[in-house]
Amino acid sequence: MTTLRVIVDQMIPPVQGDLGAYSRDLARALIRTAPRGCDVEAIIAAHGDDEVADVRKRLGGLSGLHKTTLRRRELSAAWQLGVASPQVSTGLIHSPTLLAPLVKHDVDHGTQITVTLHDLLPWTQPKSLTPATVSGQKALLKRALKHADALVVPTHALANQLSDIADFGQRVRVIPGAAPSTLRLPVNPDQRAKELGLPPDYIVAMGSLEPRRGIIELITAMARSNAPDLPLLIIGPETWGDVTIEGTADEAGVSEGRVAGLGELADADKALVLSRASALVVPSVGEGFGMPLVEAFTFGTPVIHSDDPALVETAGGAGYVVEAEGKGYADRLAEAMSAVLSDGSQRDRLRVLSHDRARAFTWADSASLLWTLHSDL
Repeated sequence: MTTLRVIVDQMIPPVQGDLGAYSRDLARALIRTAPRGCDVEAIIAAHGDDEVADVRKRLGGLSGLHKTTLRRRELSAAWQLGVASPQVSTGLIHSPTLLAPLVKHDVDHGTQITVTLHDLLPWTQPKSLTPATVSGQKALLKRALKHADALVVPTHALANQLSDIADFGQRVRVIPGAAPSTLRLPVNPDQRAKELGLPPDYIVAMGSLEPRRGIIELITAMARSNAPDLPLLIIGPETWGDVTIEGTADEAGVSEGRVAGLGELADADKALVLSRASALVVPSVGEGFGMPLVEAFTFGTPVIHSDDPALVETAGGAGYVVEAEGKGYADRLAEAMSAVLSDGSQRDRLRVLSHDRARAFTWADSASLLWTLHSDL
């Protein structure tokens, strides 16, 4: 029996979030798609019995679960320094992040270690992260450069950007993810829409007010005379430092109540908001993958996005592209929203393309590609 051991510690609080969902869904798909004679084990840090039981429950079909002797913080510090016990550094190992026992090993004796890089923010936008996260990610990438048998990235765009930082040669493999399996409509959508106070027509965006996300530019665009006369709903934190959604809208001259923050939403509520939106606008730059696009495609929602290379690749021609570089970005966003939302045929075309593009992203495909990767190694 060949066993693939997957590090899933991101599933346990306080991490969870996008990385937790990615780790969960990829591990589930690896279990479902395991070739004949193969199975999947999980590796986690030292946690309590309740956390361990929860991982076992959510990853039904695991052939085993290995709990290290170190808690998460100590484990992360040890692996950044290249200290790992043989119990977790031998065999076929895959990490959905850079956190892995990246030590010297012999592939010919059956040990393979593959890791995943989701973005280059520690290098391109270090101020958006904590200093500990930046130093930790940089240390792990150095170890990956030295010891990883393959580095998985979600887009060719990210692979190209990575080449300016580190030369992994032929070890880079592009394997995109998919929408979270929990992104499903609530049982009673109409009732929940009333409870959330959703208007009949609206534009939606996702992300924080961090400058690279472009949400500030999007809010500013809503004040332009040619912007659609629709409300803008923003999923995500309503503040970033001293900057607030309400304050940004006031400063831009957007009429009161036309821009509203929804805060962080449960997946069922996010699914509902995305499914009923007139359009999703993704104005961000510096991305490694366009998960908001994939989530919107799941519901056939028209998408407007920046010309960030990773977003363009993820959209695959199924979105309306807006140039982000240079002055006048807010004006161009307003023009794009007007072009899409004032033209019924354009909007219908984007809905069809959105539905079609959604088929390109499945966890089964992601898992199959990862099994193939280890087979090739």
